[in-house]
Amino acid sequence: MSNSTTKLGLYNAAILLCRDRLLSSLTDNVEPRYLLDSVWDDGGVDACLERGQWNFAMRTVSLDYDPSFAPGFGYRFAFGKPADWILTSAVGEEEYFRVPLTRYFDEAGFWYADLQTIFVRYVSNDAAYGANMAMWPESFYEFVVSYFASKIVGKTTGSDEQVEKMEKIMAKRLLIAKSRAAMADPTRFVAQGAWSRSRQRFLNRRDGGNQGNLIG
Repeated sequence: MSNSTTKLGLYNAAILLCRDRLLSSLTDNVEPRYLLDSVWDDGGVDACLERGQWNFAMRTVSLDYDPSFAPGFGYRFAFGKPADWILTSAVGEEEYFRVPLTRYFDEAGFWYADLQTIFVRYVSNDAAYGANMAMWPESFYEFVVSYFASKIVGKTTGSDEQVEKMEKIMAKRLLIAKSRAAMADPTRFVAQGAWSRSRQRFLNRRDGGNQGNLIG
């Protein structure tokens, strides 16, 4: 891990944006460090992870329903959200997400569905996923730096103009980070509906399963 992807490196990059003196360590007895500690402890990294569908933080799990929790009505089964869950990317009926699960509720830390097992892809803050700073792309790192800077610049400069300027920088960096994350995604196709899948099976039966034959 390079210095830039350490907590100290993140703090100093944010302080640099605020045009203040850099830290020599995470124990320096200065206001910017205390302010940045507050942002970190209040879930600053989680707040940044929640802003996008980040590939480096994506995790896929299979969840069985919680037998100790029986919904009183509606969907029959409840699924507790993982402790490292930040943002849902996809919920599927099977592990490849070729059949998306559309009939479910997301309420108060649970997913509710009529299936006994569901598959969920989500942004994770686990130490091996979103919280692993060594995995952060440069564009995401730069966004996090600007987010932290935007939270302290008002205190360090006492200037509303600097706060507004920093928020513009953060918005621009977030846009760049999301754009680069989208470019890294594989090509996606719209999932087939039930009618389309049924029609495809019917056509396959008619030609004996030879979809490569363009005649008749």
